[in-house]
Formats: sequence, C-alpha cells, structure tokens
Amino acid sequence: MTHFTSLNRRKVLAAALAATALGSTGLVRAQKASRTLRIGHQKGWFSLLKARGTLEKRLTPLGVGVTWIEFNAGPVQLEALNVGAIDFGDVGEAPPIFAQAAGAPLVYAAASVPRPHLEALIVPKSSIVRTVGDLKGKKIALNKGSNVHYFLVKLLEKNGLKYSDVQPIFLAPADARAAFERGAIDAWLIWDPFLAAAQITLEARLLADATGVANNRNYYFTSRDFATKNADVLKIAIAEIGAIDTWISKNKPAAASELATVLGLDKSITELFISRTGYGTVPITREILGEQQAIADTFFELKLIPKKLNLLHAAPVDLS
Repeated sequence: MTHFTSLNRRKVLAAALAATALGSTGLVRAQKASRTLRIGHQKGWFSLLKARGTLEKRLTPLGVGVTWIEFNAGPVQLEALNVGAIDFGDVGEAPPIFAQAAGAPLVYAAASVPRPHLEALIVPKSSIVRTVGDLKGKKIALNKGSNVHYFLVKLLEKNGLKYSDVQPIFLAPADARAAFERGAIDAWLIWDPFLAAAQITLEARLLADATGVANNRNYYFTSRDFATKNADVLKIAIAEIGAIDTWISKNKPAAASELATVLGLDKSITELFISRTGYGTVPITREILGEQQAIADTFFELKLIPKKLNLLHAAPVDLS
C-alpha cells in the first residue's frame, strides 16, 4: 500500500471540512450558490487569489460559490480530492503520480512553466557537507510523495549516487524544519516559501536546486467528474491564476509586500521567493504529460508506486 493510500481518509476529510468552516471567506456565498468550487491550495499564488477575492467576483454571476482549504503539502491535498473534499487545487510534479497510482480520479487542468529554482537541497551553514556526493549514508528529510521526492532521485543519480545510498527521513515541512534546526538530519529537500525562510532565518546553505535536474512545474488539477460538469468554472479559475501570475511578474516589489502580508512572512523571504520564480500558466500538452510519464516510470522502477502508469493516454481537461 502506498503512502498516499495509507493516509487516514477520515482525518483528511474532517480536517478539510473544518478548514472550510473556520477559514473560508467564501462559505456564506457558497451556501447561497447553486454550485461550489472547493479549492485546496498551498502557500503561494493561490494565497493572493484568495485574499483578493477576484475569483469570487467572476464566479458569483454564474451562481458559483468558492471555498478555500489550505494544505501544507501536495499528497494530503490530493487525498482530499480522492475523498471528495475538494474540487480543484495546485500541486507539484510528484504528488499526482502517487495519487494516480492509488486510483485517484484526478486530471490535469493546466500547468506552470518550469520553476526549478523553487526547490532545493539545503544543509546547515556549519555542515561539513560540500557536495551532493558527500551525502552518501546521510539522513535527508523530505515530504514523502511531494515534488522534492522526484528531485532527490534525479539529483542523486546526476551525482553518481543511488536512492538507496542515502537515508530518506519522511517529514512534513514544519517537522523537517524543527529537525533541521536541532541537527537531527544532515540535509533537507524543500520548496518555497519554506526554502527562502530557511535560507534567511536559519542561514541554511543551498547545496543544489533543481536546475538541470527537474522542471518542478506546478500543476492545477481537478476530478474528471467536476471538469465534465464545470468546465466554465475551471476556465475562469485558470484565467485568474494566469492573471495573478502575470501581475506578479510585472510588479515584483508590490507582490512581495502583498504576499508577505497574506502569508505572515518577512518581506525579505517573499522577495527571495518571487525573485527566482518562473512565470506563465500553460495548457497541458502531450510533451508535458511526457514529463509526468518519466516521473511515473522512475517511481515504478524504484518500487515507490505499485503499478506502471500510462499517462500519455490520460486526456487532460479541455478548457479551449
């Protein structure tokens, strides 16, 4: 049984529903609407979209309410989709592969351009580790099934090591940071804005980012059933994501300030995050599905997923 399927579904669903009830600005509107778009998201562009309320303004005339549920990583977010707690969300490259291998009903709606600088392998500033090769036999923290899982596999391969040469320690971002601070792990694979926060507040040393190793795209996903019945809603959601993306690319100082306020982070952290982001929201193509196929094949070879996937025949959402 995979990590994805071994999650406690009742806890995931309960947490999702609780987050909706306590934290969603769109709950009242959703109760009055004939349709609802339940969005699962992580810290990032969706945080700005939620704070601005522009998506709600566009969907209200269609009788569509919006609710928001924040997650700390992709695997739990996709489990929420699997149990019917959300309809749409953003996630990295690897979580969809674990989810699809576990039979989740997800389909890809759109993707970001490659963003390899937004995930990296870091070590404490005083660490004797100077190269990736120095990590043989070392403890490396990562969120199991997240985007950095594939990054680790390929980074080790690029530096002459195998996945079995290191000791993966599976921890969620908050737990990994605590372990990193107390020296319980040798290195940490993490993404922004957690990455930028570690670099600035802990003076963590960046050993390698994903440049030349993994594209680290962001994927926007939904379920086939929701897409079939709500293509108009998804088209607007993707358009609003693209609009936020474009605005940030042209207004980086203002975006850093706004994001810092929304996320409760120091502006220096969001400035670093925004400075290394790739900008652009694109439709799913056969080439992009091929990138996901390569990840799926790698995980199958390492026995990280139980079956071989054929993603090239899995039609994405048509929002044309």
